[in-house]
Amino acid sequence: MEDRDENSSFINNLTRFDQDYINVTNEMPIGYAVPLYGYFMPFLLVVTIVANTLIVVVLSKRHMRTPTNIVLMSMALCDMFTLLVPAPWLIYMYTLGNHYKPLHPVPICYTWSIMHEVLPNLFHTASIWLTLVLAVQRYIYVCHAPQARKFCTLPNVYKCVGYTLFASALHQAPRLFDTQYSLATTTWNNQSVDVCVKSYATWVQNFITIDGYFIFYYVFRLIFVHMLPCIALVTLNLLLFRALKQAQKRRDILLSSKKNQKNECKKLRDSNCTTLMLIVVVSVFLLVEIPLAVVTMLHIISSSIIEFLDYEVANTLIIFTNFFIILSYPINFAIYCGMSRQFRETFKELFISGAGNARNGSSRYSVVNGPRTCTNETVL
Repeated sequence: MEDRDENSSFINNLTRFDQDYINVTNEMPIGYAVPLYGYFMPFLLVVTIVANTLIVVVLSKRHMRTPTNIVLMSMALCDMFTLLVPAPWLIYMYTLGNHYKPLHPVPICYTWSIMHEVLPNLFHTASIWLTLVLAVQRYIYVCHAPQARKFCTLPNVYKCVGYTLFASALHQAPRLFDTQYSLATTTWNNQSVDVCVKSYATWVQNFITIDGYFIFYYVFRLIFVHMLPCIALVTLNLLLFRALKQAQKRRDILLSSKKNQKNECKKLRDSNCTTLMLIVVVSVFLLVEIPLAVVTMLHIISSSIIEFLDYEVANTLIIFTNFFIILSYPINFAIYCGMSRQFRETFKELFISGAGNARNGSSRYSVVNGPRTCTNETVL
């Protein structure tokens, strides 16, 4: 699934495991994969679908439809599809215990490749880039507020989300055509069975070379999907945290002033709460993504420069890093519920009978919480 698949494929492609046909048992440590992906994953799948569907339902309400919430909703959808698309195969292989069986016929093998690797990588890449969009947008709101009215508008955000999805699809497009499957017969369990034999497309072998193609692909992912986004997010998080501390000092000064400017203090408090919430969202993302970026970098160095990595250990690390990524998918719902008053109120209106009467109208509220500001930013 998602980056587990790409890294497992990376190991198989560059280290040339001796494997004549597709057999999941030979691709990763089954002792770890079965309990994590076979037993825990179905439960996490249900939780992820429920949590992210609730996020989409709440944030899609008219009074919640603002630039920040559009990005949050898109992230929720990408995270959900990252797990949902390969889920049937994970259940078939690990939960039902069919990982030791060779795959066939050929259409099934193509379906396995697309659903288990290409589409999850597409959605996961989009989720990473959307997280960066979210951080940049919040940085503009907090540190360059006059520019927010120009750049952080609904039309611009819709375009940005569309471009991000298109770029993610373009990045994964070659993976749809770089592999070919053919049917062959082999002896398995003392029986003659049909199996899918994997080979690489002619354009990969003759015009680029297999090593050159996969090195370029994974170096691109390492730089533009893992390293640069993580470095940018760490930097933006630090800048936002510094701005948060400065805004808190300003609020303390306003509170201590004789005029006691309550309205200004409330705006600062709301903005600070939103900034803090998005810092938490980005921090959770970084916590699970940085280890995967490190493992991917070690793969590339070991496979293309100097071999030093134990790939059995590497596969085990990949399994656990991807499992923790899956584990993080429902967390944003808990963060929104815990840190966003407007999210909680809208959730109660939708799913708790009579809760809608507790608040008189919601058109004055912005994305996640609180009153709208002059820049239409999200405030808690």
